[in-house]
Amino acid sequence: MGKKRVMVPAADVDLSAVKYQNEAIQDSACWSSDHITFEEGEQDNSVHKCGTDVVSMNALTESETGVVVVDEDGKPEDRVELAMKCLPPYNAASSWNEDLASSFRYWKIRDYAHAYRSKFVTPSMVAEQIIPVIEEFNKKDPPMPLLISFDAEEVRKQAAASTKRFEEGSPISILDGIFIAIKDDIDLYPHPSKGATTWMHEVRPVEEDAISVSRLRSCGVIFVGKANMHEFGMGTTGNNPNYGTTRNPHAVDRYTGGSSSGPAAIVASGLCSAALGTDGGGSIRIPSSLCGVVGLKTTFGRTNITGSLYDFGTVEVIGPIASSVEDVMLVYAAILGSRPEERISLNPSPPCLPNLSSRDGADALGSLRLGKYTAWFNDVQSTNVSDTCEDMLNLLSRTHGCEMVEIVIPELQEMRTAHLVSIGSEFINSLIPEIEDGKGVRLNHDSRTNVRLFRSFRASDYIAAQCLRSTSIAGSSSPSWHAYKPSRKETWATSFVNILWRRLMYHHMEIFKKVDVIVTPTTGMTAPEIPSSALSYGETDLQTTGYLMRFIIAANLLGFPAISIPVGYDKQGLPIGLQLIGRPWGEATLLRLASAVEELYAKPKKRPASFYDVLKTK
Repeated sequence: MGKKRVMVPAADVDLSAVKYQNEAIQDSACWSSDHITFEEGEQDNSVHKCGTDVVSMNALTESETGVVVVDEDGKPEDRVELAMKCLPPYNAASSWNEDLASSFRYWKIRDYAHAYRSKFVTPSMVAEQIIPVIEEFNKKDPPMPLLISFDAEEVRKQAAASTKRFEEGSPISILDGIFIAIKDDIDLYPHPSKGATTWMHEVRPVEEDAISVSRLRSCGVIFVGKANMHEFGMGTTGNNPNYGTTRNPHAVDRYTGGSSSGPAAIVASGLCSAALGTDGGGSIRIPSSLCGVVGLKTTFGRTNITGSLYDFGTVEVIGPIASSVEDVMLVYAAILGSRPEERISLNPSPPCLPNLSSRDGADALGSLRLGKYTAWFNDVQSTNVSDTCEDMLNLLSRTHGCEMVEIVIPELQEMRTAHLVSIGSEFINSLIPEIEDGKGVRLNHDSRTNVRLFRSFRASDYIAAQCLRSTSIAGSSSPSWHAYKPSRKETWATSFVNILWRRLMYHHMEIFKKVDVIVTPTTGMTAPEIPSSALSYGETDLQTTGYLMRFIIAANLLGFPAISIPVGYDKQGLPIGLQLIGRPWGEATLLRLASAVEELYAKPKKRPASFYDVLKTK
């Protein structure tokens, strides 16, 4: 008989006995044209199965303070207007008198809006600054495109319409005339959605905007095109042999991180105020950290993923990337809103925004408890990463009185396995028809390696992963969390699974009884170098992947909101990000704390090596 692995009930886990295990991964490979073959049906059933006993779940119902409730059924432009009122007053003098040459900063959305309304520039003038740069990146050798799909005349047409609205004194919202890029796995009509493959658009035509895109369009946003990404999002570096690999604006010999490589890079380069990315395994937070910008992964179900290549799964969300917390907040306000079916299944609390202009909001910072698992926090490639994040946490405590609480998170390795099985199984299930139709051989070698791994997972692996997880992902306020009673129609197997899928959520919700936010570095390393041999065929570097994904899994597997904020640089001048992980539906708390972190970071930001000041007013 085979060995059977038994786990004690989640409530009986002795946290004092939990020992953190450093994750050491050595395998890596840069692919050559003859490195791997693609064969169907190979099995490698090495995933460990885990069981657990019945656990009970007490829902956390603590409400956020100093917030404004947002009507997710209202017009996006009205939500953006409400978000504007939550921001501190805009000081045009301080924004425009600062010398960017001596003190670098990014232009914010409100800077663009002020410039347009003051007739310093027009959206059409800004478009003419952006277009030649995008075209230049596409012509580089080797190619390093920020965008996969780009139509200069379409950009000019949108900019002209926005310019006309400003001339008539009738801009739609603060986002009118703001340039935004859309990741290539989110539908932006009439651009194709390729997912950075060479063929996805052949089997899945785009007939309309994704819901999140349509909400931005109704606010007057100008879309520059479809941003580059790791093929199908199945990688953490952003490497893409199909179209060229996007380079990190801070060092062109470094990766941006993935899979939302293009969105993060185009924001960090100054060409766009914001971008939309997707996050199923850190794909917003990893590139945001490596490129020195802000990336928000919302609670699962808080934003509508309809119109994405991944609207079938249980880990992926659409979220904003921008150079500042306030710009992330404005874009988030425009795109938020759950799907009807998720309101039923997840029972989300109403979306809220932090009132950053009120004293109540400032006072709320002092009551926050920040949870830190020190052994995990320090498991980084360079202590420069953990030390920089630690310095910011100490500054938060000294300045605002935030309480640091030592926590223990058990079963991290099991969580990594459950996430891999969950995202891999859901991904491969959506692609089986195309793979069996012969499209699999047209994937990059690293994607094909992942496909072979994902196809080795069995139904029992997927069920075991869900046993460790939860049914309603982030539905802490859903009645399903209080008690489970199997119906007569359920088989013993269905009943077993429905009872058992609360384990990892149980551990984390117990932690959230003690703390408001879990804090970690966003990534365990700064931007890795791009091997020249990887540009043509891609690479699989599991050690790099392990460092980049070290801290991001819980937010995807369990659906929690999380945000990455830049807090400094390593000795090579590469950005370092701090991650904040919140309770389900707690985006307002994360945005408030992220804003405080941003304000406390007093050192001047470094101008990226590839930066373009497209808001030229002289």
